[in-house]
Amino acid sequence: MTPGIRRATADDAGPLAELAARTFAETYAAFNDPADMAAHLTARYSEAKQAQELADPVATYIVAEWAGRLIGYAYLVADQAPPGVRLDGPVELVRFYVEGEWHGRGVAQLLMAESVAEARRRGGRTLWLGVWQENPRAIAFYRKAGFGVVGTTAFRLGSQVQDDHVMALELTADIAP
Repeated sequence: MTPGIRRATADDAGPLAELAARTFAETYAAFNDPADMAAHLTARYSEAKQAQELADPVATYIVAEWAGRLIGYAYLVADQAPPGVRLDGPVELVRFYVEGEWHGRGVAQLLMAESVAEARRRGGRTLWLGVWQENPRAIAFYRKAGFGVVGTTAFRLGSQVQDDHVMALELTADIAP
């Protein structure tokens, strides 16, 4: 069976906060100071913060679920451009995560296809994201989906500033299968 993909609702704030904090920590905790990580998780992934983001009219959360449990998500914000990078009709893919046990099972491709469709529905002409330059698995996935590096940006996690690639996908193109 295929996991369900749908737009998140206000009722998803709690489960989304838990999934977002867990997947971010699983991906980056080993590379960051524990105090910085704890502060970041508290600031970015509380239930109240997720509820606030879910209520934002320029933002969209798309979730993947299996047996009533969230297993992945994408968070998009329309009309937001990266610093120093000029893009036409930008929509940012702010966050994109799938639980590790679901990697390689097609969930990320389903989420990406719906993210592209949502960006197009919002009138976007370019879908862009920031990805840590030291995350080769994510970079390879985004390249396979049709994204290319168009610049760099800084990402602050507590006391550390990390270099991210800015990757973009022109929405006139189809995404790779």
